[in-house]
Amino acid sequence: MRIALFLPALGLLAACSTPDASQSSAITTSTADSSARLEPMDTARASTADPQADTLKTVRRRHVFSAPASPDEFKLTLRGKDVLTGQITFTITDVSGQVIFREMLTPADLEASMVYEMKTPTAKPAEREAYIRRRMDEFFADKKFRQPALTAKDAYQEGGADRPTWTELQKRPDAVGFVYLVGKEDRRRIAYAPGTKQVVQLPGLGS
Repeated sequence: MRIALFLPALGLLAACSTPDASQSSAITTSTADSSARLEPMDTARASTADPQADTLKTVRRRHVFSAPASPDEFKLTLRGKDVLTGQITFTITDVSGQVIFREMLTPADLEASMVYEMKTPTAKPAEREAYIRRRMDEFFADKKFRQPALTAKDAYQEGGADRPTWTELQKRPDAVGFVYLVGKEDRRRIAYAPGTKQVVQLPGLGS
């Protein structure tokens, strides 16, 4: 009689002490999904930026720029509530992890050139977003990098690098220039000047 009463109680105790496998699995999966969505904070952003802003898109490319044998990381990071109203950070980081160039752009800076491809007076928001994403994907295409950065035929123009830096770059056939379009016709050209250890603008490229 005592054995018969003991066995049901033992079974009840075991049921209470057994962990809920389905609940444990759900917690683990949720944690994994959350960590997979998170992206490390971009320390190159301006100090006024909101560290909690959502990262919508990131494009990275490694290319020789500030040093002949050590490719730098070129990166575009789009953050904000949506693609059309976000903020784009363009950074170049050398092999040591130092940010040697930073420029803040807007989606409108990349979207403006869409006017040359439009077949209708207006574009839908989805079409505009797709264009901005495509511009980001193509931002660091091979054709955007030019070597040498300056040739002997390039006449000096004011508005960017000073004359000594310009002359220095002209004498360096290994110097790499990077060209990118902002707005409709603002084609910007930058290069790294070893003498000043800075990224400089090279005007005179035209539209």
